[in-house]
Amino acid sequence: MTRSPTADVDRLLAEAAAEPLSGWDFSRLAGRVVSDPLPWDYVALAADAAGRAERALDIDTGGGEVLATLGVPSGSVALEPYPPNLPVARARLLPCGIEVRPRIDRRLPCDSSDFDLVLNRHGALDPAEVARVLRPGGAFWTQQVGADNDAELNTALGAPPVLGGLSSADAAEMLQAAGLQVLRADEAWPQTRFLDVGAVVLHLRAVSWQVPGFDVVRHRPQLLEIDRIIRTDGAFAVTDHRLLLHAVRPLQ
Repeated sequence: MTRSPTADVDRLLAEAAAEPLSGWDFSRLAGRVVSDPLPWDYVALAADAAGRAERALDIDTGGGEVLATLGVPSGSVALEPYPPNLPVARARLLPCGIEVRPRIDRRLPCDSSDFDLVLNRHGALDPAEVARVLRPGGAFWTQQVGADNDAELNTALGAPPVLGGLSSADAAEMLQAAGLQVLRADEAWPQTRFLDVGAVVLHLRAVSWQVPGFDVVRHRPQLLEIDRIIRTDGAFAVTDHRLLLHAVRPLQ
């Protein structure tokens, strides 16, 4: 007997709701989400900077998935605000000689002028704190999620837009106001396509700030509509919004 589409979507929703999440490992979405490439490669840029650094700081490292690939020097530090991610990050980064510290609030738990490289991929951005912990001449690289990110998800789920996002001009102005010299400020809007509704659920569970209060049961009617779109059009498409900024702390 042929399974009904509703039975298939209920299976996908149940599996996605039960999937354990750990750190920022999105490998479970391989083959289920297709994203356009960005016009820059943050990992390559950060790795190049790490190769010339004496001591690096990574803000909001998640489970250390990206930082572990960059070759930062031993004695570097990673910060993470989400307690369940801390043991994941420590297991991955301590063998690399990288200390993992909890970040309790926006203040960075680090001494002033302690790092010649600060990295931040999709973490909280406090330019004054970045300027404080950077040594004179030190560099800052960040890739941020912009204000317009994945608004199609919020619309489809009947949720308000995410507040507090930035444009590259906003972020550059904040960095300059903190005393940093901005060398690069880029912006991009690539498209991401979800190939099944379970992938949508996994994504929203991992990035819970996109749709606060997201719940598979409560949002089931909207998820059924997303599933219908995927079955009709082949994918549910959203528009990502990414920023890339590079700044330095002046020598004087």
